[in-house]
Amino acid sequence: MTYFKLLLTAFFWGGTFIAGKSLAGHVHPFCAAFLRFSIASFFLVLLVIKQEGRLPRIYGIDALLIFLSGLTGVFAYNLFFFSGLTIINANRAALIIATNPIFISLFSAVIFKEKLTPLKILGLVLSVSGALIIITGGDINQIFKAGISRGEMAIFGCVISWVSYSLLGRPLTGRFSALVSVCYSSLAGTLMLFFPAVSKGLFAALPGYGMLEWGSLFYLGFFGTVLGFYWYYQGIKEIGPTKSGVFINFVPVSALILSYFILNEPVTKQILTGAGLVVTGVYITNISGFWRRKNQR
Repeated sequence: MTYFKLLLTAFFWGGTFIAGKSLAGHVHPFCAAFLRFSIASFFLVLLVIKQEGRLPRIYGIDALLIFLSGLTGVFAYNLFFFSGLTIINANRAALIIATNPIFISLFSAVIFKEKLTPLKILGLVLSVSGALIIITGGDINQIFKAGISRGEMAIFGCVISWVSYSLLGRPLTGRFSALVSVCYSSLAGTLMLFFPAVSKGLFAALPGYGMLEWGSLFYLGFFGTVLGFYWYYQGIKEIGPTKSGVFINFVPVSALILSYFILNEPVTKQILTGAGLVVTGVYITNISGFWRRKNQR
């Protein structure tokens, strides 16, 4: 059952790109981000109270870390996410964001002095090469001729935001459970998104949202954020982070499949090649962590 939940989690996370693309052009990025995390925060608070009995108290530096986590992982990430999806296809966005674990490993090596093994370096090279193939359509010289489009730049903003969130979250998880840390980050980010969303006509736009918009927002908030997160960390508890982390490889694959069948987005030879390199790079990075921990025993 744990493996099935992890597979469904990867499917849910792949589906967030389809839901996000469905909102593009219909809901302003600030409004979409605020409503997504309003829904997520509501269920996260209920889940924390059920699991922990209450919301833990916050002291001193925790408040700053929660603010920064909300700023990077919720506010900035989702602004880049929804903005990028108004310009580029969901499958391209999913494959670029799939490089997250690679850049987390790279910045962890720089900031926390974690060892960057040859396997991790290979994983980094493969994933970045795959992302470049996806962005340029196989002609990497295009970067020097035309540069990177605003859509790809926005999605790379997601990567930087998530890397920052992941690194900032390390001290928080030392004091709070992962569930509480995400809950507080979600609440902080939702508060930050409120005033920009109102300035973009949130209240005036609400009556005009139909079943597609509300269904996509609920999917993003509940399935893509709350249930996906909860099952993923259940998996870590049951079978460990390495085996659970392997399921991350299915996220871009599920996004690729869903975007083809639901959004009719083309799957080109360049996208398949790039996807193979990105997924292989992330897998190698996970395996690298597994062998390092095994050898330390």
